[in-house]
Amino acid sequence: MTGSDGRLRRVLADMVADASDGDVTAEEVLAARHPLSALGVTSLTQIRLIDAIEDTFGIDVDLDDGLTFLDSLDAMVAYLDGRGVWPSGNGSPSAPGVPGIR
Repeated sequence: MTGSDGRLRRVLADMVADASDGDVTAEEVLAARHPLSALGVTSLTQIRLIDAIEDTFGIDVDLDDGLTFLDSLDAMVAYLDGRGVWPSGNGSPSAPGVPGIR
């Protein structure tokens, strides 16, 4: 995992915690080895999380593609990386809604 990926994982974990109104903590998300639904991430949390992802990263989530990218933190990272929002490796992250990240 690169530093960029680690920062993205933390940002997303915080977003899950916010979307769940604290029912699931960022630390629980970061440590999860099972689907996030096993932690208590509900469909309402997923809707809030989609809104937060769209606002933070300036993208539109296509619901026709399914929501499996919300199953785990790794899947969310891969989804955003695949959309070119937050590149892995030596690329510079691009997240206009995240302070300190352009």
